[in-house]
Amino acid sequence: MAENPTALMQQLHDEHAAALWGFCLHLTGDPIRAEDVAQETLLRAWQHYERLDEARGSVRSWLFTVARNIVIDEWRSKRFQNERPTDQVPEPGNPVDQTDTLLQSWVVAEAITQLSSEHRAVLLECYYRGRSVAEAARRLGVPEGTVKSRTHYALRALRLALEEMGVGAA
Repeated sequence: MAENPTALMQQLHDEHAAALWGFCLHLTGDPIRAEDVAQETLLRAWQHYERLDEARGSVRSWLFTVARNIVIDEWRSKRFQNERPTDQVPEPGNPVDQTDTLLQSWVVAEAITQLSSEHRAVLLECYYRGRSVAEAARRLGVPEGTVKSRTHYALRALRLALEEMGVGAA
């Protein structure tokens, strides 16, 4: 690499700027943020130009690693999490009362406790964890047909338990 920081910056710009900006755009999805990250990356390269020796490794790899770390650090920071572009400011919404949802989840949880352990297990795998029948069968150590029939009977038993608790179908 070049002997002084100014020559280094010109060389970095000539050889790596376009690729660095493209990488930053890929990371951020925003051209303005990509420019900021690329600029910060080049500033750090200028501040630590002694590290950019081709004998120690690829300069482009170093630049990409620094850019990636900058994006990760921004994402983790509270400033970035609370910052919004002015064209994306959310409208104040009406506060939503979650009481009904909470009560409903308690009732369903209580009804599930009335099911057999096999029925609870199959509902947990298929509905709560979102596994396919084949995945649930593999995890539970039963044939796929058993998972299907247990799911069918578990849902029937759950519906009956809810009806006994006074919860009707909507």
